[in-house]
Parts: sequence; structure tokens; C-alpha cells
Amino acid sequence: MNLLDWFKQAISPKTVSERQTDAPRMGILHREFAGHPAKGLTPADLASILAQAEQGDMIAQAELFMDMEEKDAHIAAELSKRKMAVKKLDWTLEPPRDASAKEKKATKTLEMLIRDELDIDDLRMDLLDAIGHGYSCIELGWGRTLQGLWFPDRVEHRSPSWFACHPDDRNTLRLRDSSQTYGAPLQPWGWIPHTHKSRSGYLARAGLHRVLAWPYLFKNYSVRDLAEFLEIYGLPIRIGKYGPNAGDKEKRDLLKAVLSIGHHAAGIIPDSMQVELATVAAGGNADAFKVMIDWCEASESKAILGGTLTSQTAANGNRALGDVHNEVRMDIRDDDAKQVDQSLGVYLVYPMAMLNGLFADNRSPSFVSDTQEPDDLALYSDALPKLTGIGMRIPTRYAHQKLKIPEPDGDEPVLATASAATPETQPNPPAVGATSLRIAALSSPVDQLTPPELQAERLAKDAQAPGRAWMDRILVMVDQAESLEQLRDMLLNAYGDLPSEDMSNVMALAFAAADLAGRFDVQNGN
Repeated sequence: MNLLDWFKQAISPKTVSERQTDAPRMGILHREFAGHPAKGLTPADLASILAQAEQGDMIAQAELFMDMEEKDAHIAAELSKRKMAVKKLDWTLEPPRDASAKEKKATKTLEMLIRDELDIDDLRMDLLDAIGHGYSCIELGWGRTLQGLWFPDRVEHRSPSWFACHPDDRNTLRLRDSSQTYGAPLQPWGWIPHTHKSRSGYLARAGLHRVLAWPYLFKNYSVRDLAEFLEIYGLPIRIGKYGPNAGDKEKRDLLKAVLSIGHHAAGIIPDSMQVELATVAAGGNADAFKVMIDWCEASESKAILGGTLTSQTAANGNRALGDVHNEVRMDIRDDDAKQVDQSLGVYLVYPMAMLNGLFADNRSPSFVSDTQEPDDLALYSDALPKLTGIGMRIPTRYAHQKLKIPEPDGDEPVLATASAATPETQPNPPAVGATSLRIAALSSPVDQLTPPELQAERLAKDAQAPGRAWMDRILVMVDQAESLEQLRDMLLNAYGDLPSEDMSNVMALAFAAADLAGRFDVQNGN
């Protein structure tokens, strides 16, 4: 069987046996350390870093984006929410279109291999690093299971600073090497290169961190200014005075003493010098800094999650608006999951399917995350019987899909009601309901009674026990009452304390039976 890689070129298992970054000309990447361009960042520096990335040199931009997640707790928290929303989703492999029985079986085999050998949750978490950077690359190393099946036995997330884009092809990632060019093409089946479309534009400009960089910078300025303000807020102004004949040493000593008084409330100076403490402390307040910080964080939340009410408490606590914002966040989650699914299907599932010879003609299953939320069980349990009662034909597959209840596999045991269960599926039936039905069937002349009469007899028997409990209590009251008025008051006071749960259950069954009987009559034209 001829195997084709991403570029529709012939490939063999031997080709992917070695990792690309183990090559000598790639070794320099393993010895690189981040430059941390966020240190002392200015607006001019930021503009220069973003411009360099547009020209293909994305090292400084990638390192800046990593610094942003590390230094800004708000960005880190919001991105974590977005990633975790996808990471926790269930997933499955779907067979290719018009799959044969053999392909369906091969799909299950491949899914079990992935579940046994790979941590898909962590893999998706690493791939979602592309939300901020625009891309995320996972390097694969291939090995075999004890059964001889190929699978990635080494899965490593590589730093975004390892990659570049050629100016003539700004949407294709290349791995930087020791040459003077813009790097080497990624080795087929050796990588999972996930590019995430957070915004329109070519790869260097598609990352969400391009939008977050400016609020991050402005917030840094405000936080620094707030820290300086808090450092001097409330401290008195210290003024040192020296005589006309004071030398440089005396001036330095005086300055040192003034500074020491401010922080340590202690210091010494010569008799010829003076220190005055102004009675008015440094004024002002922190409101302006907090307004700027709040604006920056609100902008970050909007860019990452589509709103602010799912991350910060609104001033009016409006829950309805919070629910609307959460729906937007779910839309974003679904889009993130869909993009990751496409990359996993192309760069992970397809190579595994081809290397193991599970599919022919380069057909392959799809990786699908389950983004459907379960619908209201109570709503459907009430609506479906009514809809089927008027003749609507509803496939069971629809109900299973809407309620996210898996369909039974083969002869797998299923839940059933007491009346619907057979002796084989219900070895230990409930004693009360089933036994009372059998007793009623044996003791009543069934052939001579109509269905309403049978139901009335059944209800009368079921109501005997709770009715007897009521009568016992009432008879006690009759014995204790000295007059009709006192008996009346005792009955009224005991109204809420009578044991009504059993009787309520009997009445509920009676109403349900009447409703079903009426539907039966309507359906049969009686």
C-alpha cells in the first residue's frame, strides 16, 4: 500500500523513525534561553517587536507572548478558562463517510489505541496555546506497542520561538536551524502543527496576543505607577537643611539620614544640620490607577472570552446578562474545539491509520469533540410521550442524541420500568406493585369487569392502607373530644399533620391511569 504524507508525497514508516529536532543543525534550539522582551517594555519596543514578526522574525514576539501569560495573572486565568473548556470535552473517532463494516471496526480499534497510549486532554491543552500565538507545534516520536501497532511514544510541545515564516510564504511554519535561511520545512508525520484562527490575517498576525499586547502594556504602566504611589502615600515630606559651609560628604550624610527617617523612622545628623517634617502628608488617591487597570482587564476578558460577566462580578449582579455572556463563551469553545479536531484528525489520526494499515485508499476517521450540551430531561420526558401519542414518528436515535444517553451496545443490559421488564431482565421485581397486580388478577372476576371497574377496584385496594391510618387518628380524636366544637377544632388542627404521602401517590397514579385511558380511547376511536 502506498502511503502519502501531507504534501501527497510517498512516505514510509522508516521516514518517520527519527525526530527532526534530533538533527545536528537543529541542536541549537535546545540550548536557547528566552530573552524576556517584556522587561522594560515601552510602546516603541512593542511596535518594533510586532513589526519584526510581520517580516518573518517571530522570536521576540513569541517570547513576549510567553512573558505576558507568565506576568499577567488576569490573562493567564482567562486563557486557562478557555483552554479548560475544550480540554474537558469528551471525544470520539467517527468513521469516514459511507464507511464499510470493516472501516467501522478499524475506527474502534484506532480509537482504543489512542485512548490507551495518548493523553488527549494534555495534548489538546498544548495545542490550544495557539489561541494566543496563532500556532502551536507538537513534535512526535514514533514507536510500537507490544502488538506491533505504530503510535506516538514521544509527544513534546515545542516553544513558539523555535519557528519562523518565510516572507514569501507567510502562512507556512518552518523550523529554525543553523542556516541563514528561514528554516526547514516541518518533517511530515513528525509534527502536529496547529494553526488557530483567532482573528483574520497571516500567521504572524493571527494570534490573539497581538490584541492583548497593548492592554497588557498599559496595565503594566498603571500597576507600576500605583505601586510607586502606595509606597509614598501617607508619608510626610522630609526637608533637610545644611549650612553654607557644608561639604559634599555632609550633604550625602544628610540625604541618607532623611531617607532613613522615611523608611526606618530613625537617623542621625550633625548639630549644624536640620530636618523638618512637613505637617501635610502626600495627597491624592488610587482611583485613577484602578480605573485604568479595570479597563485593561475588561478589555482582556472581552478579547479572550467574548465578555466580562463570566469572569468578573457585575456592579448590578445581573444574572441574565451573565447567562448571555456565557452563551457567547460556549460559542467560542465550540469553535476552538472544531479547529483542534481538524488538526488532530489530519496530523495524528491520519498518520496512525496509515502506518498501521487500518484503512485503504488514504481514507481515515475524523476526530470529533462532543460539544453538545444535554437537553432538559424533564422537558423531553414530558413532551416525547405526548408527541408519540398523537402519531408523530420519532426515532429513538433522536432522543438518545438530544439527551446524550448512549444507545445500548448489542445485548448490553438496559434499564426498564417494573411493568415493562420481563422475568429475564428483572430477576427481582418490586414486591409491592407486581404482587398487588397478581393478587388483583387472581381474586377478581376479570372476564366480568370493564377496565374502569378494574381500575376502581385496584385504586380502592391501594387506598385502604393510607385511609385506615387516617381513620385510626380520627377515631382517637372522637374518643378524646368532649363536644362537637372541640372535635371540629381538633380535626382542623390535625389537617396538615395527617400522613398524606401514600394517599397522594395513589391519587397521582389514578390521574395518570385516567389520562392514559383517555388517550387510548381517542386513538382507537372509542
